[in-house]
Parts: sequence; structure tokens; C-alpha cells
Amino acid sequence: MEKKEVAKDIVSDLCQIIDSAQKSAYQAVNYTLVQRNWLIGRRIMEEELNGSERAEYGGQIIVRLAKELTLKYGKGFNKSNLYNFYLFYKEYPEIFQTLSGKSPRLLSWSHFAILLQVSDKKARAWYEQEALSQTWSVRALQRNVSSQYYYRVLQNQKADLMENERNMLMDQKVVDRLEFIKNPVITEFLGLPSNIGFTETELEKSILSNLQNFMMELGKGYAFVARQQHIHTAKQDYYIDLIFYNYILKCFVLIDLKTEKITHQDVGQMDMYIRMYDELKRGIDDNPTIGLILCADTDEDIARYSVLHDNEQLFASKYKLYLPTEEELRAEIENQKTMFYLQQESNSKKMD
Repeated sequence: MEKKEVAKDIVSDLCQIIDSAQKSAYQAVNYTLVQRNWLIGRRIMEEELNGSERAEYGGQIIVRLAKELTLKYGKGFNKSNLYNFYLFYKEYPEIFQTLSGKSPRLLSWSHFAILLQVSDKKARAWYEQEALSQTWSVRALQRNVSSQYYYRVLQNQKADLMENERNMLMDQKVVDRLEFIKNPVITEFLGLPSNIGFTETELEKSILSNLQNFMMELGKGYAFVARQQHIHTAKQDYYIDLIFYNYILKCFVLIDLKTEKITHQDVGQMDMYIRMYDELKRGIDDNPTIGLILCADTDEDIARYSVLHDNEQLFASKYKLYLPTEEELRAEIENQKTMFYLQQESNSKKMD
């Protein structure tokens, strides 16, 4: 028995050594690749600045270099890639001077190539920080950029408030929670047809089959707790569709799924669920429970006149079963922003 235990210890130790070495090797290779591309971009920029007609001259440089470098090194140095290297240096001119002498934690070159698609510098910086802190894969970053994650969360709700759009004043705690509530929610990964009816049960099953993608779409800090959680009271039994816990907000998040437009009955039901959950399930160290009605469409009257209007723990979000075009998504964000203002107006009046 002792020999087997020793062997297991050795295997475990060696696995840790190998994994650590592989991770270090990957980081070293990634750092070198990103730095190489940055240096190439800097050299192209320097050559361009020496030309008499900069824009035209720069284009000619890239075309000529692409031909020569492709012959020698292959397709990794085509016109498109060389332009990205040039753009990388142009957008991140001080990245390596800033990191000099440290052991930097850099995103991969594939991550940076996606970030270069984002023209808004504030949005790009936010995506970069989130990709680092949340360890987004390349695929996750591309999806979040394509679905305008930044605009659906921060720009749509928090940033506009910070600029006092429509003179709204809100408590910082409320604003912080809104960073974790997207509207609209893009769920193209569910694979459900947008032109054919489906039941709430089918929607729930599809979400559970794609749980990792769904939690990423919800935002940071979500952990799955239960489906159809049973709540028993003295008079009746209730079942809540989906329960999550957000370890950043330190609270439970209840989700009620609706395949049609939201109604005041949906809002009343979720308000009751939140109160019941706070009384029967919420722990001593937990913050107040949040309720999210995920529906096929929202409604201005419901946002203005129902209990949704002045409940800081209750939200409604519209889901879209396909990834819209940029124009469609911008229009949808504006529509849902109106719902958000209607819901939150009374909170600003409370603080006056």
C-alpha cells in the first residue's frame, strides 16, 4: 500500500511540474508572438512616416512587404495580417514600454486581433480588461464584441446615468446591480427557431443544455443553483424556473421564463417569488434576492405602471433568439433603454 501511495504522490507532483512548465512555455511564446507583431507594426509605421505621401506610401509598403514576407515565411504575413500589426502598434503604442521589466499578463494575439475590431476606445479597453479578468476565450470575446456586450450593459444603463441623461439620479448600489442585468439578452446559441412557437419547458431545457453559454451571457459571477425549485408555503406549492447565485453581488437571482410578451401577472408573480425567497431561502450573509423576468417582449405600460416601476430588485429583459445586425441591435438597445428609464424613474424621485 505504501508504494502505491508514494507512486501517486510522484505522479501528482510530476503533473504539477509539467502543467506549470507548459503554462510558462505558452505564456512565453504568446508574449514573444504579440511583441513580434507589435514590433513589425512599429517598423511599418516608421517607414510610413518617412514617406512623402503617407497614406498611399503606407499602403504600398504593406503590399510590397506582404509579397516578400509571404514568399519567405508563408501566409501568416499577408496584407491583412500586416495591416493588423500596423494597427496594433498604432492603437497600443506604449504597451511594451509600459510592461518593460515586468512579467506581464497579456492576452493572446488572437484576442488583440478581435479587440482591433472595436473602434470605441472606451469599449475596447473594457473588453480587454474583462477578457483578462474573466479569462474569456477567443470565441467568447468575439461573441461579446459581436453582440455589443458593452453597449447592452454599461453604455445602455450605467454610462448614460453617469452622464445624467434625462437628469436621472440613482443610488450607486442600484447602478452596480444593473451591470449584471443585460437587456436585450442575446440567446442565438440556444438554436431555437424565432419563427416557430415553443413552450417555456422547451426554452428551459434548451438553456440547461447550453448552461455555460447562458451564464456567460448573463454576465460575471453567476453559478447555477437549481431548476424548477420547489417552494412550499402553508397553503400552496410553487416552482421557480431557474435559480442562480451571483457571488459578486452575493445574492440569489431568480429567473422566470416567458415565451410571450410580459404581463402584469408575470410581474406580480415574480414580486411574490422574491419576497418568498427572501423569507424562506435567503441566508444571513446574502443580499436581497433579485428577480429577472426573461420574456419574448417588454411593455412600456408594465414598466411604468406595475410594481416593476419601483422595485429595485425586480427586472425584465427581452431575449432575442438570433444575433441581430448592428443596426437592429442599436435600435433594440434604444427601445429597451426606454423601458429601463420608465422602470427606474421613481427611484430618482425618491432621492430628490
